Amino acid sequence: MIDIPDELAASQQKYNGEAGRAFIAGLPDLTADFLDRWELTVDGRPMHGVSALILPVLRRDGSPAVLKLQLLDEESEGEPVALRAWDGDGAVRLLDHDAATGAMLLERLDSSRMLAHQPDVHESVLVIAQLLAHLTSFPAPAGLRRLGDIAQAMLEQTPWALQRIPDPEARGIVAHCAAAVREVVTDPGDRLLHWDLHDENVLASERAPWLAIDPKPLAGDPGFELWPALDNRFDADDVCWRFDAMTDVLGLDRARARAWTYGRLLQNCLWDIEDGRPVEDRQLEIARRLRAHGS
Repeated sequence: MIDIPDELAASQQKYNGEAGRAFIAGLPDLTADFLDRWELTVDGRPMHGVSALILPVLRRDGSPAVLKLQLLDEESEGEPVALRAWDGDGAVRLLDHDAATGAMLLERLDSSRMLAHQPDVHESVLVIAQLLAHLTSFPAPAGLRRLGDIAQAMLEQTPWALQRIPDPEARGIVAHCAAAVREVVTDPGDRLLHWDLHDENVLASERAPWLAIDPKPLAGDPGFELWPALDNRFDADDVCWRFDAMTDVLGLDRARARAWTYGRLLQNCLWDIEDGRPVEDRQLEIARRLRAHGS
């Protein structure tokens, strides 16, 4: 019997409601099924993220791996597509996958050596930039969610959201972000994006210094990838250095990259408003700093 972490059960209920509760209830049987199907032996305590159970295992030949079980949705269904495209080149390697459930068998990386533990934040930002430069060099496979569609939907939702922001300055910043996205939405790009490459989604391994995990892939412009590294271990005075360093490493046009970073900020603000939360000042401050830097 596998112990399901209480935090995973709580997050599934919070974000996925009845579907999340059903997923958690079925996890013991689902785990047992894939341990048997893929001839795996449990090799450690269960780990978890916000939405997935991660179980260290040994394969039949004794090699280490992890079994990842998560609720199948529009984000998770693209993960194996991206991992197959990268094929271990800059990202964790996919060893097996079950399309019906979304279950994945992945190579085991060193979860004790996470980029978030790197004491030099600038070094961490450069590692993320170098990974992104490589990962986004791949064309997006067919069938992935497209940034253009997501951005257009955000713009359609913006008037509704602006009416629900009481602070005039915050409302003006969100409107500015939307205006910037409107300028680039017709040219959303076609690169394979990770979308969630923050410093807890980069792990060390024996075969490479750092590898990306847990993509939520999109087809789009690499400028949409920069926000997590601006937000990690947030320092308002460091936002512009990080933005310049990343755009240099990725070879991005700064005006376009700034517009797509505003797009990411707009997305976060819309989520806050949908959930009845005030827009976070940290988000607004990133936009303030980038706007002043670009003027």
